[in-house]
Amino acid sequence: MVGRGEITDAAWERIAPLLPEYGRPGGRWRNHRAVLNGILWKLRTGAPWRELPPRYGPWQTCYDDRFVRWRRDGTWERLLSYVQTKSDALGEVKWLVSVDSTVVRAHQHASGARRKSSLLEGEKGG
Repeated sequence: MVGRGEITDAAWERIAPLLPEYGRPGGRWRNHRAVLNGILWKLRTGAPWRELPPRYGPWQTCYDDRFVRWRRDGTWERLLSYVQTKSDALGEVKWLVSVDSTVVRAHQHASGARRKSSLLEGEKGG
């Protein structure tokens, strides 16, 4: 059973091959799916990393070992690119384009133009 906001089995099958291999040989690495669900939980709730529910593993694993590491090695970019490309090809993505036609007029003094020449000002005083 998949919890609310967690990766579905179908989505997992698509992205699992794109994830890096588990860490060092002999080391105990937490399942990528559990950690990824923990990262999604944190991003969805906005809670601090330290409040990550225990079912996702230690917060340090989610943050340091995967979130930061995958940002540095380009894993997040590869995942996003893959998902966007596949979803767009299947017609699952609706691309929205927003054009803002707002015009903001600045006061003439805000334009940076030079003021009237000092000769004209001198003539006034003369």
